[in-house]
Amino acid sequence: MRIDRAGWTFILPPTVLAAAFVVMGIWVRGMWLPAVLMAATACFMVFFFRDPDRRVPQEPGLVIAPADGRVLIAGAADPAVAPPGDWTQLSVFLSPIDVHINRIPVGGRVTRVEYTPGRFLAAYRWEAASQNERNDIWIDCAGETVVCRQVVGVLARRLVCRARVGDEVRTGDRYGLMKFGSRIDLFLPRHVQLRVAQGDRIRGGETVVASW
Repeated sequence: MRIDRAGWTFILPPTVLAAAFVVMGIWVRGMWLPAVLMAATACFMVFFFRDPDRRVPQEPGLVIAPADGRVLIAGAADPAVAPPGDWTQLSVFLSPIDVHINRIPVGGRVTRVEYTPGRFLAAYRWEAASQNERNDIWIDCAGETVVCRQVVGVLARRLVCRARVGDEVRTGDRYGLMKFGSRIDLFLPRHVQLRVAQGDRIRGGETVVASW
């Protein structure tokens, strides 16, 4: 399975330490426990940064899930947390065991990328969308605007966004990730038809979450 390149700085150190403790354990007692702990840490990091391939629906007019997780909000957006305008909001909570690769929900052109520093509240809290550290990418899809917002959580304190203004992106393209538990919000035109509801489990790059 593919591993996202951002993960290697987290995978290699515990792997090297585990190997070192194994070698030390040949001569020194008590090295096996830290060796096992470091090996377990390395295995978790490999699991966390996994980047599986997905079968992306290609029919026009579909909005695809930007990440794996559980739907927190599906409906009219709250003006207090949404960008200016009238939006339908879809918010997804990613637990530490979900795939954390973020994907482009609709094909088009990236017109804006905005990073906003902020707090590190639990990602499932309502106010996290407007108060936490976050990154918005704006996509023009045949004249329709979609905003995809990465939001950090208590554990996720690093955002990776590889999208740049002017990029031509395709539905399902990988564009970044959030490290260790987080949330992603979609702000869609009001006339879209949602295909998922609060509490649903979705798969990034695969589940159709809305259409127009």
